[in-house]
Amino acid sequence: MQSILYQVVEIVLFIIRWLPTLMFIYFLMSWFPGARESKIGQFLARIFEPILEPFRRIIPPIGMFDISSLVAYIIFQYAMRVLTGLIQVYVIPMLF
Repeated sequence: MQSILYQVVEIVLFIIRWLPTLMFIYFLMSWFPGARESKIGQFLARIFEPILEPFRRIIPPIGMFDISSLVAYIIFQYAMRVLTGLIQVYVIPMLF
């Protein structure tokens, strides 16, 4: 049973580690016409638009630059690091 739980935790950690990278890819897709309308772009939009929406309401665009995405990315990356650390410190030792 512990090995199954350990594998689940490892999968969760893998996903958490890759989410900031996927968010960065989603941002880069805005530079290419039609990229966000692709299947991958729509999938990433369903994941990241709910995260970006509050930042866009709080931080207005400066000219033609939307820095809310940058602020969201930095905070999201920090939150993922904290979450990864908490899992490694508190959850993984409980499995053994």
